[in-house]
Amino acid sequence: MQVKDMLVKVEEKLLPIINDNGYELVDIEFVKEGPNKYLRVYADKEGGITIDDCEIISRAFEAELEKDDFIEEAYILEVSSPGIDRILKKDFEYIKYKGRLVDIKLYKPIDKVKQFQGKLIGLVDNKIVIEESGKEISFDKKDVAVCRLAVEF
Repeated sequence: MQVKDMLVKVEEKLLPIINDNGYELVDIEFVKEGPNKYLRVYADKEGGITIDDCEIISRAFEAELEKDDFIEEAYILEVSSPGIDRILKKDFEYIKYKGRLVDIKLYKPIDKVKQFQGKLIGLVDNKIVIEESGKEISFDKKDVAVCRLAVEF
């Protein structure tokens, strides 16, 4: 089974657990690090997710995965928070975090600059729009390597 297809099936099995418990699914990834493969689930909820929340998701999801053992490779399941510097991946996150400070890194520089920081205006016509130093700047989503919430102290 292709990783993309496997992740779709993982999401189908995971979403009822996430939704029934009042959580939000942020991301799922299946990655190889060193000799191990990891199935990582990033979840959140209003006010932030706790270790206990991660345990609830992990136990329920493990039980669901055991019913239909469709992941062919050995893996380690990790359930965690996306963190305070979360990467924005889904369109709804650009609405949810409107007004927050974001860091943007581009694949290719614009006028020799690859990194930007500004207040998130939103996602408009598949362009990420921020306000930097009082002016609006937009980036084609396909040109953005990463857009993450900036850590403010």
